[in-house]
Amino acid sequence: MTRRATPEDPKTAALREARSLNPHPEGVSDPGFLTEEFFDARDAVQVKYEMVRAVLVDGQSVTAAAAAFGYSRQTYYQAAAALAEGGLDGLVAAKPGPRAGHKLTGEILAWAEQQLAGDPALKPADLVEPIEQRFGVRVHPRSIERAVARIREHSKSR
Repeated sequence: MTRRATPEDPKTAALREARSLNPHPEGVSDPGFLTEEFFDARDAVQVKYEMVRAVLVDGQSVTAAAAAFGYSRQTYYQAAAALAEGGLDGLVAAKPGPRAGHKLTGEILAWAEQQLAGDPALKPADLVEPIEQRFGVRVHPRSIERAVARIREHSKSR
């Protein structure tokens, strides 16, 4: 017999959706989080903010604050830098995965542009095999199309 999954608490679901769910709330031992309803150890942004505040305002050592909030010293320094640079938004975990086409280097794109300029009948998707043979990189046809479109749009705006 299969077990039904219990529905997730709405706040936990919201924190997960916002990429701010603390994966180890049980590691937070700071008294405020244990006694005050306002503080929620499941909220990684709040925990990291309070950790940084404990050092900067309350004068706790980095080691003590990191331990009390369930993080490492390295995480403290990363959180302090992120908070200083981006405010509270800086404490929200970034979306996972690559940020841009990492396979299509400038060299590959320049070569692709040359091929397309030399043969008007050639489409970006036709370059998948030649790119793989020449550069040893397998690229999705749509990635080539998007990259070429970005290059052409960028050159038009100059």
